[in-house]
Amino acid sequence: MEPDGQLKPSSLSTKDLPWQLLWSKEKCTLCGRCTAVCPVQAIELGVHRKRVLQIALGLTEKPGNVFGVYHGIRQRTDVAHACIGCGMCDMVCPNHAIMPIHNDEPDKLRFHINQGGIPRRRGGRRNATGSFLDEIKFVRISMLTDPALDAGRHEFELRTLLGRILPPEEALRITREGGWLPPVREIYPLILGSMSFGALSPTMWEGLQMGVAFLNEEMGMPVRFATGEGGCPPRLLRSRFLKYVILQIASGYFGWDEIIHALPEMKEDPCAIEIKYGQGAKPGDGGLLMWYKVNKLIAAIRGVPMGVNLPSPPTHQTKYSIEEAVAKMIQSMSMAWGFRVPVYPKISATSTALAVLNNLTRNPYAAALAMDGEDGGTGAAYNVSMNHMGHPIAGIVRDAYLNLVKLGKQNEIPIFAGGGVGKNGNLAANAAAMIMLGASGVQVGKTIMQAAAGCLGSEADRCNICNIGLCPKGITSQDPRLYRRLDPEKVAERLVDVVVGFDTELKKIVAPLGRSTSLPIGMSDAIGITDRNAAERLGIRYVL
Repeated sequence: MEPDGQLKPSSLSTKDLPWQLLWSKEKCTLCGRCTAVCPVQAIELGVHRKRVLQIALGLTEKPGNVFGVYHGIRQRTDVAHACIGCGMCDMVCPNHAIMPIHNDEPDKLRFHINQGGIPRRRGGRRNATGSFLDEIKFVRISMLTDPALDAGRHEFELRTLLGRILPPEEALRITREGGWLPPVREIYPLILGSMSFGALSPTMWEGLQMGVAFLNEEMGMPVRFATGEGGCPPRLLRSRFLKYVILQIASGYFGWDEIIHALPEMKEDPCAIEIKYGQGAKPGDGGLLMWYKVNKLIAAIRGVPMGVNLPSPPTHQTKYSIEEAVAKMIQSMSMAWGFRVPVYPKISATSTALAVLNNLTRNPYAAALAMDGEDGGTGAAYNVSMNHMGHPIAGIVRDAYLNLVKLGKQNEIPIFAGGGVGKNGNLAANAAAMIMLGASGVQVGKTIMQAAAGCLGSEADRCNICNIGLCPKGITSQDPRLYRRLDPEKVAERLVDVVVGFDTELKKIVAPLGRSTSLPIGMSDAIGITDRNAAERLGIRYVL
């Protein structure tokens, strides 16, 4: 109820909220930790009035009301402070006296949260459950227990190539004539990102970079990290760790003034340049870094005023089609680094993706194609875009690979796939399925946040306030009071654990196929599915 005692259309009860707080008065010691740690101030500690019915002892006296006071917790029901179910209150409570539970009623809050027609919350992650990739089975396995095929007893390395791979006879001819050979990088088939310095907090970004450096220099695993749109810190551009980074450029050109100015002082070339034209979780809908997260550092790196919204600008008028834009950008970025660095586009997985791929086959400077499917998570998209737009990644990857097979270029242009890989925790199995459908590697973002930093968000619409800078773990916040909760060294340690675990599981899957020296790219006869329609669509085995 409003303070003036009136009920308004936006008035809600705790039963109408997606999350309710259970509070035990007997366990609570009123320490105030829960109210201090709550990112949205959904609970308040205070002195509350309580009415108690007093029954008279005699029959002649009427019952009366006695008003007392008590000290306790109360959940707020206004839209701006609705509980997000992150559970931070329970994590810090010494007596476990408070805990959020998911409401069994339909979420009525979604009809109230868009005040003025502008959503306060944009996405976070796709709320639908289930993953198509989890249904794919690996059906071609060795019938013998052979030590040479056992990933636990046989040492082998899994690598993929990023760059235009010319046929041997063509490469030999160019070498003899002294011509230009496309640059190629040997990398690990798991690429981290693309999450920008701005979307992630400084401690989270630093932790991921530290983990990638350790994997490369101490463990010999060439894992790469894609920066996302928005540039990166100047000290990284001038360090030897830049060779482990894929620099991303998008329509906003955010952060690229800093990158261009640092070119003469770069000790190492970046691993590659990724030109982002689309993202699977928001196809056709530009991203938005909200003003909550544009602090002084982000504004300085991106070259914008402090505290303003940063939407992705539209395509420049000189680019009339994505094919023309891709050709121009690949050429200009290749020239900027003296044709030493692979340059490739990243697009949304849509029914028109093959048109872009066919143009890349005729462009000698195109190093690869990255495609992002509909299940990708992001805090920069409207919920309606995430839940009702996009294309599943599996079908597009399969179509792209078979299209390259028809052209005889299946080993020439690598395909990197993202969007929903590891959505339910099956990271290695999903990656192996994508590789056997035709991908040369996978790009993972949300899963890394959940595994390496303990992200509290979930597909059950828990937390998911990445966009407004109030992340309770400090993963996507630019507020020092929040991101100081996150230890970058612990993030690096967890990242290393996750990648090593992924490596072990991936080897366990591909070793029985007899492919201990190379990835089984396009080896579709090794996978099957129990859905007949899906099997016919992908051209894989139907198993039952």
